[in-house]
Amino acid sequence: MDRDVARYPYETAITAYGNGGFRFADMSHRGSILCLPSGIYAWAATSIETLGPGDIDFLLGLLEPPITVLLGTGEKQLWLEPEVYAAFAKAGIGLEPMSTGAAARTYNILIAEKRPIAAALIAVT
Repeated sequence: MDRDVARYPYETAITAYGNGGFRFADMSHRGSILCLPSGIYAWAATSIETLGPGDIDFLLGLLEPPITVLLGTGEKQLWLEPEVYAAFAKAGIGLEPMSTGAAARTYNILIAEKRPIAAALIAVT
């Protein structure tokens, strides 16, 4: 994925999720998103089962440690392949998988507290 992907250039709270997308900053986006200190990016990931090295590399390329990523895995919490955890550990970035709803709510709380956090949220229907 290209760094010139569509993005909103500010860190902001997620105000709604579901129906295949998200609302934030009085806008809506269909599909998955990355919520980073540098803004909110469109993300091609559609499910944990199809999460590929390109999806992970794109995310890791946009982050600087120390930071933790809340990974919204969809409707329910799912665990990732060991290689994914290893890639995050090698980059010095924490990884916490949880359902997309839990990740969005936790992200909102932590950015309100001005904590260094990122969220990779897979859209749910």
